[in-house]
Amino acid sequence: MFKRKAIAGLMTCSMLLSAFLTGCSGTQTSGDAQNSKGNSNGNSDKSLTVLVEGGSPAFKVAEKTADEFKKSTGYEVKIESVPYVGVYDKLKAEVASRAGSYDVATIDILWFPSLASGLLPLDNLMTDEVKNDLFPGLIDGGSYKGHTYGMPVWTNAKTLIYRKDLFEDEANKKAFKEQYGYELQPPKTWKEYEDTAKFFTRDTNRDGQIDQYGTTVFGANNGDTVASWLDMAAQAGAKPLVVDNGKVLINTKPYVQALELLTNMLKKDKSVPPGALEISSAETAELFQSGKDAMMLAWGHFYVPSNDPSKSKVAGKVGVAPMIAGSEGIGAVPGPWYQVVPKSSKKQEIAKKYIQFLYDKNALYMEALGVAARKSVFEEYSKKAGYEHLEPLMATLSGKQTQNRPAIKEWQQIESEALIPAVQYALSGEKTPQEALDWAATIIKGIVQQ
Repeated sequence: MFKRKAIAGLMTCSMLLSAFLTGCSGTQTSGDAQNSKGNSNGNSDKSLTVLVEGGSPAFKVAEKTADEFKKSTGYEVKIESVPYVGVYDKLKAEVASRAGSYDVATIDILWFPSLASGLLPLDNLMTDEVKNDLFPGLIDGGSYKGHTYGMPVWTNAKTLIYRKDLFEDEANKKAFKEQYGYELQPPKTWKEYEDTAKFFTRDTNRDGQIDQYGTTVFGANNGDTVASWLDMAAQAGAKPLVVDNGKVLINTKPYVQALELLTNMLKKDKSVPPGALEISSAETAELFQSGKDAMMLAWGHFYVPSNDPSKSKVAGKVGVAPMIAGSEGIGAVPGPWYQVVPKSSKKQEIAKKYIQFLYDKNALYMEALGVAARKSVFEEYSKKAGYEHLEPLMATLSGKQTQNRPAIKEWQQIESEALIPAVQYALSGEKTPQEALDWAATIIKGIVQQ
């Protein structure tokens, strides 16, 4: 989730996949930059050092609430902002050194297995009231080996975002019904998705190039490609994802079916742009907003409600529906982020109060990004104009097959060395989907057995 470019006022997918990351660099604080190390020198200054990704929703909310927290507690919030990868690198170094440089950090779900040994358990913050206000998977996503280490700040998943003007056009409705024998609607199943993508791939220009595609397939060299393929594997019945107690699952039927679907859309149906190996969320959003795609499976916050044509060629013409369903129902791989406290913090109690303080203000993440963590916040904002994406997103997050990636230390190695290449092998035609996933399964076995 979240590594992203700005597209029509949106964060890009690279940000998305990492979960919502802008990759801004530098250190910004609400106080003096020279104090960004907080209490590491052992003095008793009343400050709290918070590590966040620069320019991210976490940074914006921390900055917006710093004065209020100081007024209520007397503690100044010092914000250290770094690029996405820098958050992990600095926190990993903190866990190893126990320097006490940071009191709170906002992290990607993918980092828990590597960092959990150096994080403070937050079980006492995860009350029944909190649990009842969170989407399925959010508690497990912030837990490791029986303990809660993270309080969620936002979650997200891909939904179906489509051109209402195309789907509601009477000529399109008539032609689609004649061609496929059923009504044109935002697709709910794999078959409908395939049919609709083919139907809207049209309008060859004078140079023989297609002006409009039905949708896109992700094949770029990043984690979003893996998440998008796993979305569909989950829809086909994969559960759990990728590995289960050391057993490698990815060359079994649901994973192969999902990769076959994507490969067929690219190679057989030709209903997606041919440069799939260069396409991910950022490129998909750009194609859609420029009117080159009829629909996209994109992170919920990519929805653009604006009627301002300067922001998008399809402004005011966009609708949202839940993620499509495979044979086993709706499924998606969420991209949640969490707040954590390093064990090395010398201000653990006030750090926990800060986390609770921001959990109570979870609506601020909704205003900054378009998603949050609490169901009550989703429900409140879903009734407001401009947040039409929330009901479909809630349906997706609550889907039968929606689930987290495996909480294993080797995940990022598995993703980069096996899963991304496997998807690219299949999309390029170098291997069949089954051959690509058999190859990847062998690689993963070697990684998990090291």
